[in-house]
Amino acid sequence: MEKPWKCEDCGKGFKGPYGLERHQRSHTGEKPFTCSVCGKGFTAPHELERHQRSHSGEKPFTCSQCEKGFTDIGNLRRHERVHTGERPFTCSDCGKEFTRLSHLQRHHRVHTGESPFTCSVCGKGFTQLPNLLVHNRVHTGERPFTCTVCDKGFTRLAHLKTHQRVHTGERPFTCTVCGKGFSQLSSLLSHNVTHTNERPFKCSDCGNGFKSSQVLMIHQRIHSEERPFSCSHCAKRFRTSSNLMKHERGHT
Repeated sequence: MEKPWKCEDCGKGFKGPYGLERHQRSHTGEKPFTCSVCGKGFTAPHELERHQRSHSGEKPFTCSQCEKGFTDIGNLRRHERVHTGERPFTCSDCGKEFTRLSHLQRHHRVHTGESPFTCSVCGKGFTQLPNLLVHNRVHTGERPFTCTVCDKGFTRLAHLKTHQRVHTGERPFTCTVCGKGFSQLSSLLSHNVTHTNERPFKCSDCGNGFKSSQVLMIHQRIHSEERPFSCSHCAKRFRTSSNLMKHERGHT
């Protein structure tokens, strides 16, 4: 289709003068359509109209499957893929499919190794901005997710949810062999090896295998001579907390 209206800055063509006029604002930065509530500017009237729904709460585009409402047709179309299973964006490297182009672009970094989001304090790179923001809390000490029962703070919401099982007693991860429940998946995986002779955690110094990472960590103190548990009475040090507790009984 012919696009006779050309942009003098980049040469891009448009079918009519309105499309060209709107495009040229991307070069000039002009945003003539302003929100009367917050003053934010937009390049086109339909963008302003969509934005104003964030103030009014209007959601005129409704999913026919679950009746969930959306402020614009694009968000509705993306949501509908939850019901249809459609994943139109495919990775050319591994064939994995995605519902959104942004998700595919983010996934590509797995193959390229690109980490565009860098910590200004330690220089560590991340493939996603949310991961960088969470990492920054290591340096700031911020713990925005707080337990309502004991006021303990956490850097991630997922960590708070796991912690809350201490108070609720919830154990959603169940062993299929003996039926024992666990509050964390990692605890279930460590438990599973008790039903087998598997010892997947290997010591890099002597090659001995262990059924859990915790037991391996304690074993490695034999090689490192680390004794992290110190007696408050005589300053004698121990490899495990249980050995420290036994020792302290001698003082009391």
